[in-house]
Amino acid sequence: MKLHYTLLPLLLPLACNAAETVDRGGQNFIETKTYTLEEDLEVLEAFDGLRVADVSDGMDKVGLPDVGLVNTDIHPLWKNTEDYSHRIVGIAVTARYVPTQRPHASARDTEGFNAWVGNFYNSYSSEPFTPLLREGSVLVIDEAEDTDVGSIGSYNILAWMQQGAVGVVTDGTSRDTDEIIAQGVPLYLRKVGRGIRPGRNEIESVNRPVTIGGVLVMPGDVVVADGDGVIVVPRAVALEVAAYAQEIIAADKAGRRDLYQQMGREEDISVRE
Repeated sequence: MKLHYTLLPLLLPLACNAAETVDRGGQNFIETKTYTLEEDLEVLEAFDGLRVADVSDGMDKVGLPDVGLVNTDIHPLWKNTEDYSHRIVGIAVTARYVPTQRPHASARDTEGFNAWVGNFYNSYSSEPFTPLLREGSVLVIDEAEDTDVGSIGSYNILAWMQQGAVGVVTDGTSRDTDEIIAQGVPLYLRKVGRGIRPGRNEIESVNRPVTIGGVLVMPGDVVVADGDGVIVVPRAVALEVAAYAQEIIAADKAGRRDLYQQMGREEDISVRE
């Protein structure tokens, strides 16, 4: 023990010198992959018509119980049980917004305030993920969830749909919710927000790993959402999960069709093949 304390003054400078040579810049340690549109469409075809419950069973089958089940605080903004148009089956494009440390504009004249807002949007809180959206994309936004900010609004969510997005999932907020319901864009969110982005958040990354409701979402993962909530399927097991889930829903529909016939009920969308 005495030797240890005797050598310590000699070892500390060596440790400090070594630390000074370490690159202290930020690093990413989880690899993200890219996929072609054709690969995405093949996977989406395999998931066609599946519910969150079926996919959850498929995740159990591949040894990943509860892995992709997003916290049910994240819920559909609206539902349509006539045609299930609120449901999402898509391929994740991810974005992360963080609370800003930049000062707010403070009170100023209209021209000056609008200039500040425009500069903040363009410089700090833009939407660089938009060009990545394509047929079958679902935009997954890891938001500054404790900030009252409406990063999603009636205009941009419709523009994302125009780019090919089938819906949006966020662990944060949205504003203009009445208009989004009227537009019929599928949206799953934690709560309603009101403020604009400038002075509240800024973009941190695009198509990097994010977490939504306690679940890791990688770009290219499959996201399924319906009235039961949201589930995320890792791309590596997607086709195996889908194959089993299709067996589950086929058996469920067949069994319930028999009950409908016995009860004299007219078939509805939930039991049709």
